Amino acid sequence: MFTEQGPEEGPTVRELAVQALSSIERGYDLLAPKFDLTPYRTPDRVLDAVTRAVRELGPFDTGLDVCCGTGAGVGVLRQLCRERVVGVDFSAGMLAEARAAFPSGSGTSPVGGGPTIDWVRADARSLPFAPVFDLALSFGAFGHFLPAERFGLFAEVYGSLRPGGQFVFPIGAPPPVGSRAYWSLLGFDAAMRVRNALWRPTFVMYYRTFRLGDVLEDLARAGFVVRLQPLTELGLRPDGSPRARLVVATRE
Repeated sequence: MFTEQGPEEGPTVRELAVQALSSIERGYDLLAPKFDLTPYRTPDRVLDAVTRAVRELGPFDTGLDVCCGTGAGVGVLRQLCRERVVGVDFSAGMLAEARAAFPSGSGTSPVGGGPTIDWVRADARSLPFAPVFDLALSFGAFGHFLPAERFGLFAEVYGSLRPGGQFVFPIGAPPPVGSRAYWSLLGFDAAMRVRNALWRPTFVMYYRTFRLGDVLEDLARAGFVVRLQPLTELGLRPDGSPRARLVVATRE
């Protein structure tokens, strides 16, 4: 995946290193042209499973992709929403890639019909929206927020939803203690903490800070009523529990 060849081959090790030593915004601006060729893009099987699960919760007219990146979540929302979809991100580079992937001008429908698609550059910790959305979702972005920022992020999403609007996102079960995945995530987070202790600007990207119990508590504090829906098509753990769940948080 990470080679020294052309752009079609994904980012090189050197490019990833430069990104990791930048700020979050600058790092993603640099990575944006090759982001969809990295393991960081949400896999299609996860996008498809969420699409099928959320479709049962609708119908929806308007949707918001929080921290949209190159637009994978917008691709989900355009299948679920009838009128308008908005992607918001603070990286100009990621938004440029998203616009190219989903051509649409403000107030116009994308090629092939469907809802209008708009793109907004903004920090998710200060969303510039009135409560106009029926559905908000997010994929793979929460590791970029420190635990102390999580409640504020959820409150911003809450304020962007109409009464009855739903905020949904998948969350995976933690890997078994002592497993290869467990040590891999632990090692990554440890390396990131060392990097941020020694280098400025910081690059917040932690895999082990988004714990389900804490997430549910912060969603409730923000005003949501929350339930969990198993995403069984993504597999089961040895004890029979789902490997992933869909968090469905409703503004009442």
